[in-house]
Amino acid sequence: MTSSNSEDTVLNNDDENNYLVDPHTSPTSEQVFAIPHTVFGHCANENYRCVSKHDYTKPFQEHTIEEPPYYIHFATYITILVVLMLGHLRDFFGKCFAKSHVIHLMSHNGYAPLNSKSDSFVRRLKRRMDDCYGQPITGVPGRTVLILDRYSPDYNHTQIYTGGKTRALNISSFNYLGFSQCYGSWTDAVAKSIRQYGVSSCGTRLDTGSNDLHASAEALMARFLGTEDALVCSTGFATNSTFIPGLAGKGSLIISDELNHTSMRVGIRQSGAEVRIFKHNDMSSLESLLREVISQGQPKTHRAWKKILVIVEGLYSMEGTLVNLPRIVELKQKYKFYLYIDEAHSIGSLGSRGRGVTDYFNFPSDSIDVLMGTFSKGFGAAGGYIAGEKSLIDALRLRSHSGPYAEAITPSVITQVVVSMASIMGVAPTSQPTKSTLSLDSSIVAPKEGAEELAEMALASMLPPWMKLCPSLVDGSEARMRMRRLAFNCRYLHMGLKKLGFIVYGHASSPIIPLLIFNPGKLPVFARMMRARPIPIAVAVVTFPATPSKTCRARLCPSASHTKEDIDIVLRACDEVGGILDLKHGSCERWGIDEVCERAVELVHSV
Repeated sequence: MTSSNSEDTVLNNDDENNYLVDPHTSPTSEQVFAIPHTVFGHCANENYRCVSKHDYTKPFQEHTIEEPPYYIHFATYITILVVLMLGHLRDFFGKCFAKSHVIHLMSHNGYAPLNSKSDSFVRRLKRRMDDCYGQPITGVPGRTVLILDRYSPDYNHTQIYTGGKTRALNISSFNYLGFSQCYGSWTDAVAKSIRQYGVSSCGTRLDTGSNDLHASAEALMARFLGTEDALVCSTGFATNSTFIPGLAGKGSLIISDELNHTSMRVGIRQSGAEVRIFKHNDMSSLESLLREVISQGQPKTHRAWKKILVIVEGLYSMEGTLVNLPRIVELKQKYKFYLYIDEAHSIGSLGSRGRGVTDYFNFPSDSIDVLMGTFSKGFGAAGGYIAGEKSLIDALRLRSHSGPYAEAITPSVITQVVVSMASIMGVAPTSQPTKSTLSLDSSIVAPKEGAEELAEMALASMLPPWMKLCPSLVDGSEARMRMRRLAFNCRYLHMGLKKLGFIVYGHASSPIIPLLIFNPGKLPVFARMMRARPIPIAVAVVTFPATPSKTCRARLCPSASHTKEDIDIVLRACDEVGGILDLKHGSCERWGIDEVCERAVELVHSV
């Protein structure tokens, strides 16, 4: 199929899952055929595309909690209680009769125990499903993934690798647009950057770690988002935890959504500002809190706050809910607070141009004071960014901890960011563009024309002169095709699961689809049954402390690399496994699995 040495591009004759390696229908486009089917699925059907944007003719989809029957809650609490009781009993008897097994929980040689005694639930619960967590893989986390086979002879205390590999359909990675791949302009540019810059910057941004690639990425990011300036950081977690303390301090107030990511919570605590919490994505709760804190002022003195900063996520990583941006911007204009939005999961994956929630709701970027995001999802790389006014970014370069203390993003990773961003934006031609000769649909491939469209494209001067991109990346057609495929797959999987009777959280356009399982005892069984199917499916399961223990879930993440047939396979597997494990407790009108697959396009456009 292709000439590459990667395991994911070489067809293995011993591979039992031929469907995962070869497409059922031979692709008709050379552009699509250039990428291995295992990495990016071949799907030339234009019906399986849609545009990610908010429909203002319909009301905003509020976050609602759909509850299962009472017996499900009862069984869940009983399961948790049994695990807690057995865990404490095993710890108690272990200290009496088998001290060598629990020495880490006891004082010894004058040292207090380093482990907390209160983590019995986490230790006992997680160990029973350790084979479902931290599953090592090899190769590209694309449409499929190669799982390293392992087993445990001692109830998950240790894992032994057999040397075998299993190819599985990957519905658990954050490679939303499939840019993290082993073939194409991305890989060529990254390989060239390693030859030119080496593998590390070996310095912080304020010392000798900055290079022209960092400058290119920041200029592109600012142009991409429509802000004055931008600043990149080596990890997404550090972006929040090190930059938020530079935005607020003593005498300031930070208002945070109750389900904000841990990285934001760490940054908020380090800031020294007062903190208040409002109910998840509840604008009535936020407005009520704003009225209270503005009228009361600072504690004890009742002086006015130096500043009020509201921090939310564009797309919540565990709930899949979308921020109610129109309403929160309306409150911002009314109560004059600053707004900070974390777009870790929404940048690249939402909006007709991939610009995140502001693009999805068609809001100007200057309506948001601080835009934050990561490169590890939509861009297929690593790191994060902060964007806003130039005066603010200049101050954060010095005041944040990452500038003087954290190593700069490595050249190979920042190159991946530059190529991915340029492919989403398209590169403005040096002369007036001519009619495209590519053979794809004209609405997707036609070059952008007009001053407004050209202003959104990357300038050729922003890219390193040695970076050569293929035509489909230069005109942005490849990225637009991927964004439309992602939008279709997200809506189809979300609505398909609801029609099958599952309780599913989140927004229909979200690439994060939480399928509620509730009972922690069913969690590992679900993951193992999905992996043991004739066509194995790799899923991520989540429980406490990432989510409340009573709302355990499988977090499904479709990507642009999946075909419509792939989503059919996932839906059929969920339908069968969900029926066995009694997971179908949704109140939505139910369809049969065949009807869901046949009416996929109708389902997608009904959102």
